[in-house]
Amino acid sequence: MSTRQIHVFISHAWKYSGHYQTLASWIFEENWRVGQASLDFRNYSVPKDNPIHNAPNDKQLKEAILKQIAMSHVIVIPTGMYTGYSKWIAKEIKGSTDYGKPILAVNPQGQRRTSGVVANASSMSVGWAKKSVIGGIWELYK
Repeated sequence: MSTRQIHVFISHAWKYSGHYQTLASWIFEENWRVGQASLDFRNYSVPKDNPIHNAPNDKQLKEAILKQIAMSHVIVIPTGMYTGYSKWIAKEIKGSTDYGKPILAVNPQGQRRTSGVVANASSMSVGWAKKSVIGGIWELYK
């Protein structure tokens, strides 16, 4: 039996942190296994209470976020419409592309419209369900 440590960055708009909270609880607060492998998910996100927010300017904040992306294996982005309007999520998508990190687009439950920016940049898209999200992360990691 082996343990796979997987670094995950969940992108989100800080004023819309509900999707982040749900995804983080699914991914990081439960024990997951695939076959004989135990999955040890590590949170490389930048939640609202992260000290990175105290960066003195946007340039340093961007550098700190991109550093987290660079150390991640998979980037998870909810496809809620707010993502189409967030300059930070656009920068995170560009950083993910620049670093060659796969993007998992997660379609929030009940969401009729999704962000084309996220959909076009993603390597895979899944629905709003724990097992779908974990399966998507695993597929993009391996």
